[in-house]
Amino acid sequence: MKRFLPLFAIPLVLSACGLRPVYGGGGHGVVAQTLGNVEVAPIEGKGGWLVRNALNDRLSAMSKGSGPRYRLVVKLDDQIAGFGLRADAAVTRERRTLRARYQLLDEATGVQLLDDSAGSDAGIDVTSSEYATIAAEDTALERLSQTIADQIVARLASYASRQQSSAKQADQ
Repeated sequence: MKRFLPLFAIPLVLSACGLRPVYGGGGHGVVAQTLGNVEVAPIEGKGGWLVRNALNDRLSAMSKGSGPRYRLVVKLDDQIAGFGLRADAAVTRERRTLRARYQLLDEATGVQLLDDSAGSDAGIDVTSSEYATIAAEDTALERLSQTIADQIVARLASYASRQQSSAKQADQ
């Protein structure tokens, strides 16, 4: 019986350390409501279109309030660099890097609430078929767009959670 005592103590220890779920309260929680009130500004280029759609997919799943309360402005930097070389100086490998700088703005006041960046990269094999290489570059951009959107939403959720914690501490 003494062996099982620590198992019962784990929830007490975890609750005492201050860990709590980011999406506490589900769709009615502060974080979900904050994310549901974010409007994503148009982003330039094909990568921008992909990132904006991925962000809208994630943010629209959250509960919506009376309208957008925040505006997310994203600027992308998309680079492809060759780095694998054969003896005849032909590129055999490329790296596609997608970086995003984003700002969360309060719609009512225009005040910048968050200024951060996200990024990811992917390796691409360059083949003798130009079509296959272009298809691989496009596929990499699609994957990178999803990764960037996940990073941005996670950081927005973290920001909303911190704001909720500071508001609770201010009330006490």
